[in-house]
Amino acid sequence: MNLGRLARGRRLLTAFWGTTVVQVAAVAFDVKILKQASKASLMPLLWSWSRSQDAPPLLQAALLASAAGDLLLETDLQLAGMAAFAAAHACYLAVFLANPGQRSVRVVAAYAALWAALVAVLAPSLGNQRVPVAAYALLLTATAIASRWHNPRSGLGGTFFLISDALIALRLAGRDFPGRGALCMSTYAVGQYLLTSGLVEKAVQHPRAEL
Repeated sequence: MNLGRLARGRRLLTAFWGTTVVQVAAVAFDVKILKQASKASLMPLLWSWSRSQDAPPLLQAALLASAAGDLLLETDLQLAGMAAFAAAHACYLAVFLANPGQRSVRVVAAYAALWAALVAVLAPSLGNQRVPVAAYALLLTATAIASRWHNPRSGLGGTFFLISDALIALRLAGRDFPGRGALCMSTYAVGQYLLTSGLVEKAVQHPRAEL
């Protein structure tokens, strides 16, 4: 990678993390305009960084689908936003499973137990959103498992993404608590970055192994 591209990549990452700080602060202090503007900028900035690193096309598609999901959720289109994020997870899964690392039954069992516990606790309070939330949570859990098989960095990202969406599910189930929104967005941003950088890192190490 030449120096110009390296410098551009650093600028984009700086902008992404700066926007993350603004987003978390805006959520914590309920500054609506800043919340909307910073949230709409997060995934496009991370997508731009992934492009500067020659990320796999499906990874870029996952980030664009996530950007669409962010916008839809911000306008309270919950099911449409969930569908956009489901598409993002489908893209992530396709990349992860194309070149998995060491598979572990214990990882599957641990995440499956977590999914079952989360659904059991939240389902009674979700009303007509029970089935789509459970199905989406299953897809999210699959991403967490496959990312953990891929490499440790991506696996940590999958875990943070799972935590972030679990916090959204808590709100939908009427179990909100102070600071939940800021925690949700911070784990979301960190999770997406780790998923992305883990994939980019492995693509650089094994350029012919990725989609």
